[in-house]
Amino acid sequence: MKIPFFDIDNWKEIGATLARNKTRTFLTAFGIFWGVFMLACLMGGARGAEDLLRRNFAGFATNSAILFPGKTTIPYQGHAKGRRWSLDMTDLERLQVLLPQLKTVTPQSSSSNISFRNGRYTYSGQIWGVRAGFTDVMTPAIESGRFINDADERFMRKVAVVGKKVANELFPGVTDPVGREILVNGVAYRIVGIAYQNNEIQMGDRIDNVVIMPLKTFQNAFNKGDLIDGIMMVGYDTADFTALEPKIRRILYSRHKVAPDDTSAMWYMNISEEFAKVDALFMGVSFLALFIGLSTLIAGIIGIGNIMWVIVKERTQEIGIRRAIGARPSDIIVQILSEGVTLTAIAGMAGISLACVVLGVTAAMTANEISTPRFQMNLGHAVTIMVTFVVLGTLAGLIPAIKAMKIKPIEALNDK
Repeated sequence: MKIPFFDIDNWKEIGATLARNKTRTFLTAFGIFWGVFMLACLMGGARGAEDLLRRNFAGFATNSAILFPGKTTIPYQGHAKGRRWSLDMTDLERLQVLLPQLKTVTPQSSSSNISFRNGRYTYSGQIWGVRAGFTDVMTPAIESGRFINDADERFMRKVAVVGKKVANELFPGVTDPVGREILVNGVAYRIVGIAYQNNEIQMGDRIDNVVIMPLKTFQNAFNKGDLIDGIMMVGYDTADFTALEPKIRRILYSRHKVAPDDTSAMWYMNISEEFAKVDALFMGVSFLALFIGLSTLIAGIIGIGNIMWVIVKERTQEIGIRRAIGARPSDIIVQILSEGVTLTAIAGMAGISLACVVLGVTAAMTANEISTPRFQMNLGHAVTIMVTFVVLGTLAGLIPAIKAMKIKPIEALNDK
């Protein structure tokens, strides 16, 4: 028994029918192609877009905040506006004692235009003084060696973690300079680690471009006393840095005689709030992609249904003749549906292929030393799109096919 769907003559006839109506076939195929292409790009690009957004905060503690003092903008208690104020270790201790919601409170200081030297190779950049708690807030990527630890801080060791770019400039051709020394303003420090940054946030500069040493060592080397430039904080899971901000300002402002309502006197970055913004934005992008994808899908299905109606109308007499010479109803249905399925499958695969190329190019263009966003179409998504279009397209063509099956031979032969 010959099955119509697998009948080679049936497929030859489908090809001939589609070829006879080149313009209609092209326009219908393009509509399906474009719908599948857009849907595939949206599905494949959504994850890549999320990666791009999250790359800005990679390695940062989600429930954290950073603050730096600035200039006052409001006169207060005899002090004119425009006054610069500084943080010190006492401020750090007060925050630790008065805010039990904070798991980590760690200082950060820096100095710019510092000369680093290794023999004839030199580099000018920033130097940071930090504690081991720095990694609770932002985890640097360690290429070799280790980061600053508590013992380095306690014993004021002359050690340094060198940014990857600095190491490449000072030790060209050296695979791993850990254990060697660099001169910082003429003073020798032993390299204990090579680090780089895996996010886009900059606190003055990127880790790749700086040299990091223990805070006490830094304060002693640069005569900073107990002054610090900024404070980084990590809260417990229940801590809300939006609610904590007024308390933090009150604790610091009261000691340094800053007006309570002078919000510009301190730069405060709530990292947890930024993460929430990213989540909200990505949720919006996901809903938009879903809406556009469904709209595209519906438009494609309507197009397939319309072309099936046109095919049935144009071939009324032919269908009648087929019925008159003994064609079964199933033969007519398979013939009509096969044309739609063929067109959908070919145009759909072309759309998915182009989408994969576009996503691959986008991934390559947005890749950097930090990460490569996952702009990609996995096999499951591709199969889902194709099956969805073919199944729904077949269902859309089912009504015209049934109509064709019900055409009476005598009516078809009399059709003008």
